[in-house]
Amino acid sequence: MGFKEKMNSLKEEYKGKKMAPAFNALHTFLYTPNETTKNGSHIRAVDDLKRTMNTVILALVPVLIWGIFNAGYQYYAAIDAANGIIREPSLLGNFLTWDNFVIGAWTVLPLVIVSYAVGLGVEFVFAVIKGHEVEEGYLVTGMLVPLIVPIDIPLWMLAVAVIFGVIIGKEVFGGTGMNILNPALTIRAFLFFAYPTWMSGDKVWVHNAVDLAGTPDAISGETILGTYAANQEPIYNTFDMFFGFIPGSVGETSTFLIIIGALFLMFTKVASWRIILSAIVGAAVMGLIFNGVVDQGWITETSKFYGLMSTPFWKHLIVGGIAFGITYMATDPVSGSQTNKGKYWYGFLIGFFSIMIRVFNPAYPEGVFLAILLMNVFAPTIDHYVVQANIKNRMKRLKLRTA
Repeated sequence: MGFKEKMNSLKEEYKGKKMAPAFNALHTFLYTPNETTKNGSHIRAVDDLKRTMNTVILALVPVLIWGIFNAGYQYYAAIDAANGIIREPSLLGNFLTWDNFVIGAWTVLPLVIVSYAVGLGVEFVFAVIKGHEVEEGYLVTGMLVPLIVPIDIPLWMLAVAVIFGVIIGKEVFGGTGMNILNPALTIRAFLFFAYPTWMSGDKVWVHNAVDLAGTPDAISGETILGTYAANQEPIYNTFDMFFGFIPGSVGETSTFLIIIGALFLMFTKVASWRIILSAIVGAAVMGLIFNGVVDQGWITETSKFYGLMSTPFWKHLIVGGIAFGITYMATDPVSGSQTNKGKYWYGFLIGFFSIMIRVFNPAYPEGVFLAILLMNVFAPTIDHYVVQANIKNRMKRLKLRTA
């Protein structure tokens, strides 16, 4: 008897028992269920929710690997900078090195393990208590969470945030498919408001910077957005920003790899190109408006908003977490808009508000997560008005035909 047949026989043996949901979750994660619908016609396909989630995870793997190496690279670059040495990034020279990988793996992998262990643990507990199957929604959330938090965030804080995000962001609404907010962003929002000193500033984005603060060996790792918010010019050029040789959240630094992930998700039809395209347009429009305000002289260099307002509109798209947020979280098929026309408005307003929040909140110049959460709330309203407009248009056409 093969392993799959053994799993099937065990599934039948434990059917109806308390731990059956947990066992079924493992079974269906490894294999396509061998059950068929008993009544009515149906279409049999293997692209179920787990496979869709796995597609998103595949699109996240390159940014995770890059984030691991970048964590080590930024650590050693910060030490060099403290000694007056400016590193020039070289992919094969000083980036893809064993030392960078060791530092990155030592700091990033615990975030991944805690995220999945705690999140799936909560899912299993709810499945056993409520007697339903384990839901697959956390497979993607568990990978997103470690990619959008500072690298040295205490693991217990992450665990508390994950518990809050899974319970309050999803389970209280009925579980996967019923949540109105993106769970990963709910977790980040909890961390932002509960532990703000661990989520912003120039010490949290580089490994060991917090521990060394105030000592003779202190290092800094201010992000590009933080530098712009301080009305200063960053030391990084456009090449560094686009390919990701910069400090930041683990998975948000390489716009190049995020674009590849976006193309993969759009090609596999997992992500909506309408949301991605309209969000880029919305961010560009808001950036152009701010650039115009500066060009007209309405804002001067003495303003605390000058640095981010004068940032070229296209550069807003390659720094910070906006590319990551648009690609992997704005396109969440559960919490986003469902109608085609609604997706255009939903995406446009996410991009628009992301840059607006970024500019008008210099203390925390990353607004994409707040913009997405805001639009998650308004997504049903957008769809409602789109549907109502379609009904009115059809009624008008019907009257014209019958007139």
